[in-house]
Amino acid sequence: MMDNSLSDPAALLRWYMDAGADECIGEAPVDRFKAPAPKPTPAPASTPSFTARAPVAAPAAIPVVAPASFGPHPADAVTSVAELKTMVEAFDGCGLKQFASKTVFADGNPTARVMFVGEAPGADEDRQGLPFVGVSGKLLDRMIESIGLTRADSAYITNVVFWRPPGNRAPTDEEIAVCMPFVRRHIELVNPAVLVFVGGLSAKTLLGTTLGITRVRGKWHEYTSPGLAAPIPAMPLFHPAYLLRSPQQKRFAWRDLLSIRERLAQSKA
Repeated sequence: MMDNSLSDPAALLRWYMDAGADECIGEAPVDRFKAPAPKPTPAPASTPSFTARAPVAAPAAIPVVAPASFGPHPADAVTSVAELKTMVEAFDGCGLKQFASKTVFADGNPTARVMFVGEAPGADEDRQGLPFVGVSGKLLDRMIESIGLTRADSAYITNVVFWRPPGNRAPTDEEIAVCMPFVRRHIELVNPAVLVFVGGLSAKTLLGTTLGITRVRGKWHEYTSPGLAAPIPAMPLFHPAYLLRSPQQKRFAWRDLLSIRERLAQSKA
């Protein structure tokens, strides 16, 4: 028997909720299998009359301006890596810079025969101003050392974006496009024997492809640029952060590292 104190509607509703009722049921049963009644067909509207008008001329075509018509990028005139670094550090045209602590330009030996190009700085890189210095950076160092190279002497490391995106998000197409003239000139100045694109974003950007890293890794590609005398052999490589999450993929990364070592030996001979 229900308590008389539940005569209050709010108290009654609370009593039903405490008892396990979680939906409202109407007074009359509802047949859920019954087909809905057809909607009435609207009456056709009367056809309006129009006054004849002169034909409207087609709009004039909008001319397409090629990017080259804007002239060369200032980075194209830079003749040394040190000068390019100074230019990048003074550049304020990328919105990422206002959220970053430091500009992350590069690390290693700019005269090395192999150049690694990653994606974007993370929190550790932003604090230290150097690429690949966090957990994934330590793994990259071990990967480099496994084929007889060292970061300090025989490798050079950079990214396609020089500032950390907020929250470690992926950089946008616009942010990458703003940095790309500097990245392109960076590669031209270093002119390594072998390029290694670390991660899918780097590979897609510098190879101009929409294919994912699993489709392009394990194969040699050619990187071309107007300031290069000849194309550079390029190998896409799984990003160390991905390998930390998917250690079963390390065997494929090891094959690619061996291929890089072999190509470096061939180019030295």
